[in-house]
Amino acid sequence: MRAPKDSVPAGPASPAIQVLERAYALLDVLAAHPDPVPLKDLAAATGLHPSTAHRILNDLTIGRLVDRPEPGCYRLGMRLLELGNLVKARLDVRDTALPLMRELHKLTHQPINLSVRQGDEIVYVERTYSERSGMQVVRAVGGRAPLHLTSVGKLFLAADDPARVRAYAMRTGLAGHTRNSITELPKLERELAQIRLRGTSRDEEELEIGVRCMAAGIHDDQGRLIAGLSISAPSDRLEDSWEGKLKQVAADISAALGAQSVSAR
Repeated sequence: MRAPKDSVPAGPASPAIQVLERAYALLDVLAAHPDPVPLKDLAAATGLHPSTAHRILNDLTIGRLVDRPEPGCYRLGMRLLELGNLVKARLDVRDTALPLMRELHKLTHQPINLSVRQGDEIVYVERTYSERSGMQVVRAVGGRAPLHLTSVGKLFLAADDPARVRAYAMRTGLAGHTRNSITELPKLERELAQIRLRGTSRDEEELEIGVRCMAAGIHDDQGRLIAGLSISAPSDRLEDSWEGKLKQVAADISAALGAQSVSAR
């Protein structure tokens, strides 16, 4: 049984940077009030000097975490709503996907992974596997991997426009992990074009020698790609016949999330 080297560290009890602790305190006070809060009340509630509170609130306003609807008054910003909706969507997809992931695992006897995009990486957020299924490739929940080296990651790149793919290549240098890794932009672009046609993606020992994966995308009610469902297996155990069922399960999860016109093609 294999697991990735990446792991999620335990959350600290308090932030190491004092200004972050003060920012959290200000956000907590704003969260407790439905109406805009005057600066002097925020300073009093947090024990901060008004000039310190003003400086931190100004920075939070720049990041849209806080709004200033009128001079000297503050409320929570729209960026928090956007981030909250993103977290909610990821929680919803995990809860929706898990029962269907278990059914797919019963068919394949291989681990089924649910992953989302975070910047230039995918993050494994859920998995199903059985300790009695023999040799398996088990990804740790919270583990990360580069987009261009994984089946799910390539689904997300295939959903990007060409300019964003080129920007990704420039940022990352398309660093490889194995002799099969795609490390040249023209080859990656050809691979992404095939993924768009097939509707599924493969990892042919590109992240780890001896491991192959296949993936299909999960979409939300706006038609946006929000996650990927993948089967990981030792290279000689990944069966092409699973692809149709994988696509159907991903389509069923998408439909449960409200996606329209999702088909397994």
